[in-house]
Amino acid sequence: MATSSSLLSEEQFLCSICLDVFTEPVSIPCGHNYCKACITKYWETSDLCQCPMCKEKFYRRPELRINTFISEMAAQFRKSVQWKVTSSPGQRPAKPGEVSCDFCTGMKLKALKSCLVCQTSYCETHLEPHQRVPALKRHKLINPVENLEDRMCKKHDRPLELFCRTDQTCVCQFCTETDHKTHDTVPIEEECGERKAQLGKMMAEVEQKMHTHFRKVKEIKHSVDLNKREAEREISDSVQVFTDLVRSIERSQAELIEVIEEKQKAVEMQAEGLIKELEQEITELQRRSTELEQLSHTEDHLHLLQSLQSLCTPPPTKDWSEISVHSDLCVGTVRRAVSQLEETLISIMKSLCVDLCVGAGFKRIQQYAVDVTLDPDTAHPNFILSEDGKQVRLGNTQTNRPNTPKRFDESVNVLGKEGFSSGRFYYEVTVKGKTDWDLGVARESINRKGNITLSPKNGYWTVWLRNGEQYTALSSPRVLLSLREKPQKVGVFVDYEEGQVSFYDVEARSHIYSFTGCTFTETLYPFFCPCLNDAGKNSAPLIISTVNHK
Repeated sequence: MATSSSLLSEEQFLCSICLDVFTEPVSIPCGHNYCKACITKYWETSDLCQCPMCKEKFYRRPELRINTFISEMAAQFRKSVQWKVTSSPGQRPAKPGEVSCDFCTGMKLKALKSCLVCQTSYCETHLEPHQRVPALKRHKLINPVENLEDRMCKKHDRPLELFCRTDQTCVCQFCTETDHKTHDTVPIEEECGERKAQLGKMMAEVEQKMHTHFRKVKEIKHSVDLNKREAEREISDSVQVFTDLVRSIERSQAELIEVIEEKQKAVEMQAEGLIKELEQEITELQRRSTELEQLSHTEDHLHLLQSLQSLCTPPPTKDWSEISVHSDLCVGTVRRAVSQLEETLISIMKSLCVDLCVGAGFKRIQQYAVDVTLDPDTAHPNFILSEDGKQVRLGNTQTNRPNTPKRFDESVNVLGKEGFSSGRFYYEVTVKGKTDWDLGVARESINRKGNITLSPKNGYWTVWLRNGEQYTALSSPRVLLSLREKPQKVGVFVDYEEGQVSFYDVEARSHIYSFTGCTFTETLYPFFCPCLNDAGKNSAPLIISTVNHK
């Protein structure tokens, strides 16, 4: 900026229309000077040809010629201003993405403020008139922004300074006197303050969700790592099993080959003896044949008669019709045994693959685990419930529980407190030590009085154990289940929307049975029946277990 002593000379080099240093300055008849482009544009947009400052009218547009003296002085002044600008620490050229000064020529400097009235952005030097001239001081200055026209009312060409809460839009002062006259309007700053408060809450919620999501990502990655280690261990174990199996097969193969070779040698030795004996008999028969042929050609009748008697008796030979060479190699039997072994191995492999798939799916199902507790208001009067509501067994004496509509009075059953009417849920029950039990889910409107038949038709989807060995799915009709192992802990999974109730052996991670294609329209509750005590054999409680996701 210029000093106070040179302030007058500085103002002489500023165009009063663009407020910038003269570019191609021209003088009009009244003596005032303007940029040639500024005064030309001013007259083209005005009905009168007059001076913008003194308002002197010209009946004929003056011929404009560049004032060379002022032009040279303005050029020198521009150089001095440019030096001051580049040497000022508060000013620098605008970088890509930053708002630049609209009045800078040549090197565009970074804008310091934008004027909503002028719709122009100014650097520190060109902003000076707005800080000095009284009329310009009243203009609305904001931090520099692009597209200033978007901040002006399209209808009244005034700054958008108010916010209409009724129409949720920004308006100018004139809008509040016309279209938005009866609407709830507040200054933009006030609305921004409230919106920022809302943004703070939203940011907090987003941060919380991000934290939850990051934690879930970490949990999933940890699960993947565990699965990877488990898979590596399973692969290592399976490789060892198959390596041992291959070695066993190779050993059996070697033993079989040795046996076959020994039998073949025995057959060869037997055949050699028989061939030698046959060859001896053949030699004797050939000799007799020669003698007989010679005798047939003799002319000595006496000799023929005397010799024929001894030659007519054939030489002694074995009866070879029943003699044969045979080796009991049992190749067909071996082939059949190997084929059967192959079928067995394929069956085992399929079973292993199914178990692996069930195991992977079972882990996903466990993610829907819920906290289940027993509802004492539904428990049979003879039930003994633990204080935490996680265990139930049948006692010998009846308690003083009132016989309410919710309570089972004859059937020794109890429901969970928690009901579910949508989504998926899963829980586990320890049945170790029991010979009889019933587990599953039941709808809210089930009959709870008298003897009860468990079936989907009556609102029960259950599986039971009887006599320590007979597992049955109580469907319609009932399905007798064949389990390879006796479950010690049973998992129950429900998909409400899919209409599915599934049972799993938790420790074996294997599937027991599924009710599918069900239609649920009521709240479902976990169902438990520890059954009667059989001379103390079934006295162990049913225990609702904590699900171990690992």
